[in-house]
Amino acid sequence: MHLATLASTLLFSGSFQHVHGSVAQTRLPGPKCTRTTVAILGGGMAGVTAAQTLANASITDFLILEYRDTLGGRVMHTEFGQDPNGDPYVIELGANWVQGLGSETTENPVWALTKKHALANTVSNYDSIRTYNETGYTDYSHVLGEYATARRKASLHAGHILTSNLQDMTARSGLALAGWRPRRDDMAAQAVEWWNWDWEGASAPETSSFVFGVAAENLTFNQFGAQNNLVMDKRGYSSIIRDEAATFLTPNDPRLWLNTQVTTIEHSGHGVVIRTADGSCVSAAYAIATFSVGVLQNHAVEFNPELPEWKRTAIEKFNMGTYTKIFLQFPHTFWPSDTEFFLYASPTTRGWYPVFQSLSNPGFLPGSHILFVTVVETQAYRVERQSDSQTKAEIMAVLREMFPDKTIPDPIAFTYPRWSSEPWAYGSYSNWPAGTTLEMHQNLRANVGRLWFAGEATSAQYFGFLHGALFEGREVGGSVAALLRDKCAKLNGDEREECGGRTHYGILHGTTPLGAYSATNGWEVNSTSIHA
Repeated sequence: MHLATLASTLLFSGSFQHVHGSVAQTRLPGPKCTRTTVAILGGGMAGVTAAQTLANASITDFLILEYRDTLGGRVMHTEFGQDPNGDPYVIELGANWVQGLGSETTENPVWALTKKHALANTVSNYDSIRTYNETGYTDYSHVLGEYATARRKASLHAGHILTSNLQDMTARSGLALAGWRPRRDDMAAQAVEWWNWDWEGASAPETSSFVFGVAAENLTFNQFGAQNNLVMDKRGYSSIIRDEAATFLTPNDPRLWLNTQVTTIEHSGHGVVIRTADGSCVSAAYAIATFSVGVLQNHAVEFNPELPEWKRTAIEKFNMGTYTKIFLQFPHTFWPSDTEFFLYASPTTRGWYPVFQSLSNPGFLPGSHILFVTVVETQAYRVERQSDSQTKAEIMAVLREMFPDKTIPDPIAFTYPRWSSEPWAYGSYSNWPAGTTLEMHQNLRANVGRLWFAGEATSAQYFGFLHGALFEGREVGGSVAALLRDKCAKLNGDEREECGGRTHYGILHGTTPLGAYSATNGWEVNSTSIHA
């Protein structure tokens, strides 16, 4: 009997029909559940990679349950506007860049997939930038250099804090110690900081971990190189996920359940039962949940029993950033055609439509006359709650300030997503707040018995990056396969001594022992008063 089928048969009663080495699955009527060995919850990069890893280990008895009608998760595209032939362009609403390509020895696996599936992409030139304020073009490019100098110093400081086990701080504090202290009314400096920090982290320096915010970016770009390639492909960026899925899933494969909303997860030492919005039920020996931090924080899925306190605490500790790209197509290109990025410093509001990017340039969508502008966090939540017409009017006012000598027409196409209210995402990607430890993050990664977790948020090294989701899907898939095969998964070249799952920490202590709460440290209140 096939290994995966044997595991399922031992755990559950019922019979299965073999089809080409896998198990044909059908939804059972009434209260009965479809039985499988591994249920993978989510069909994004992490979920598909986990399934592929299982398949490569000859574990073919699995199901992928995906909320949407296609694979890809937060790698999502849509048709937009029209080209000269009347055909629509394709734009990316979610992940858009291959961030860090790597070398022959340390190639980014997302870049490997991009090459494998011939995904159209173009280098983003971050030096191709013009700076503007409410009076039009204003050259404050020297401020970009000032920030870069401080950032290099800050990176060294962050590395010292990490390697010396010193206390973390906010990115605001770390940058200030490196000499970057923009005044609140220095809007050029505020725009430059947004371009360099918020635009990457989808969170402000005040809410971001200095150590891990710097470390995550450095680990990606120092390891894989500084080049960022923007994906502009008619098939969509998610085609690399779908094409990889096609290497182990057949057309109309019964192991892929699209349009399936998970509502409840019942977990125990014997297995996992997943219930869905349409009344279906899946019984599995193991489950791999690839939900975003936003989904977990919004209690979009009920856990029964509720997750342990250490897990719930970790979920609430981390931030879910929102990164909203707003697309406009015009009748013609009125902005400088030799420039890719346009940085706007609002006279009153930090992060007010600060970065525009041209897609009309050679290598992208030439002649498309498409611009997109990005907002994050507070501004993203604001625009996602208001109407398209309100947002469009605000953007047009900004563009007319930036190019006062131009007659700017109204856009002929306009769109943007509402990531913060999407019930299968509730945001774009995760971010580490200041003071959060690696142990706390490990609790976010750790499994709860037979219920495992994967996704970009569970990657300590590459959180917020698509390759982080890939690495985590691969690792969790390998760990579950090892459990099913009664072997220990090999991670980072070291064989684990036990196969029970990922380590978690039931209790995490602070950095100040009780005895230090004393008059010496300015704490006059005694412990009796505290407990009272």
